[in-house]
Parts: sequence; structure tokens; C-alpha cells
Amino acid sequence: MTHGIETLRADVPVIETDRLILRAPRFEDLEAITAFGLSDRSRHVGGPMTDWQSWHSLIGMIGHWVIRGFGWWMIEDKATGQTAGRTGIGHHIDWPEPELGWHLYEGFEGRGIAYEAALAAREYADGTLGLGPLISLIAPDNLRSRRLAERLGASVESETVIRGATCIVYRHPMGTA
Repeated sequence: MTHGIETLRADVPVIETDRLILRAPRFEDLEAITAFGLSDRSRHVGGPMTDWQSWHSLIGMIGHWVIRGFGWWMIEDKATGQTAGRTGIGHHIDWPEPELGWHLYEGFEGRGIAYEAALAAREYADGTLGLGPLISLIAPDNLRSRRLAERLGASVESETVIRGATCIVYRHPMGTA
């Protein structure tokens, strides 16, 4: 019985690649999200973050799927079952358009995971959602993300300011890299 309360649910598709599972965020991911948020790795996405900000990040990812019909997947390493990071398409109210983004958690860099996950998310956005060509908003000093955007075939389009921070706007090609 719902007592007049409407239940909101998001149907988050599961995407499998050779080595990864892109899946819905869930409560069990909070520990990995919090560890990322507390680390210096989160500096380009508003961090370091408090525990409650990491909680807000988790529920925001879930809410994005409910409101927009697309959003962020958690990246799960098939071999270990560990949460390796997240990737997906965000379109916040102050973003110029939908953005392809990625975050890798500590210990998962240098293995092509971010590339594989972001490519799968971009292909889903293009092929299933009809979004694209997508952008990626990247801090000028975030050299690893800039290199990944370029490896994905994205090119610098312009510069903008988001929430007081300068970002380089990378434009992705449609479909595969």
C-alpha cells in the first residue's frame, strides 16, 4: 500500500563490454563513492567531499535517471566484481547540454577501463537515446581526462565557465571512436 505516495523508479539499462558491467548505482556503492569523494581524485568534480556530499552524489545519480531518463552508470570490473568508477551522461540544470563524463576510482587507472566504459556509454547515448554529438566539460589541468577525451576522438570546441570554474568543451564524434 502506497498511502497516496507515487513510487518513482528509473529503468537503468545494463551494458556489458568485454571486461566491464555498466549498471545502476545502488546503496552498496556508497563506500566506493565516499572513498573517491574524500580523495584528491575528486578535485575536478567538486571534491574533496564530506560523507553527506558523497551520499548526495549517490542519490543525485539515481535521481538523474528518474528525471532525465539517462544518467550515470557504475562501472563494475567483471573479473573482480569491484566498483571501478562511474561513467555516463549528465545534464544538470546549469549545463549547456548533455555531457559524457567519467571518474575512475583508485587502483583502476592505466588499464583502459575509462575508455571502454565511456565508449560504451557514448554508443548507448547515440544509438539508443539519440543524444549527440555529446560534449565533455574538462578542467584545463585535468590532463588525464583531456587525453582520454582525445583518445575517444573528441576535439576542443570552446571554453566555458561552469559553477565558477573554467572548463574546456570537448565535442565527441557520433558513434564509435
